[in-house]
Amino acid sequence: MATAESHVTSPALPASPTAELSQLYQEGIIAGIIGAGTIAIWFLILDAINGRPLYTPTVLGTALFKGGEGLASPESLAVNLDMVLMFTWVHGLVFIIIGGVASRLLGLAEHNPNIGFGILLLFVGFEFGFVAVNMAFAEAVLRVLAWQAVLRGNLKPSAE
Repeated sequence: MATAESHVTSPALPASPTAELSQLYQEGIIAGIIGAGTIAIWFLILDAINGRPLYTPTVLGTALFKGGEGLASPESLAVNLDMVLMFTWVHGLVFIIIGGVASRLLGLAEHNPNIGFGILLLFVGFEFGFVAVNMAFAEAVLRVLAWQAVLRGNLKPSAE
């Protein structure tokens, strides 16, 4: 007597929406940390080449936390580790939030490809808005830091 073996496998269960969302946000956090780190390293290299390591986060921290006090004479602005650490903390948090939002949007685009073009337009608008707001409201900072370096630094994480 011959017996027939049957191996019935159940289809893989789709991940729960909560698990999928958690995975998306985890990926967003990682992307945010990588993006923030990329920009930080870019400006650390530029500052080191110019002989003033940590100058950029000092300038940005001074602009953010002290209202730009001391940026009138940027050549005399000494590196301030408090400003560097506070700005680095804010910079990292902002990039983690942006990474989380971007990851969530890309997750939506995976389920509905038509959303992808809208996300691309949102990204282009975000980049344009970043440059426009900086030129309008952060003139003192852009006088101290070369705006071309700021723009290149802002676009670097986008390429990754």
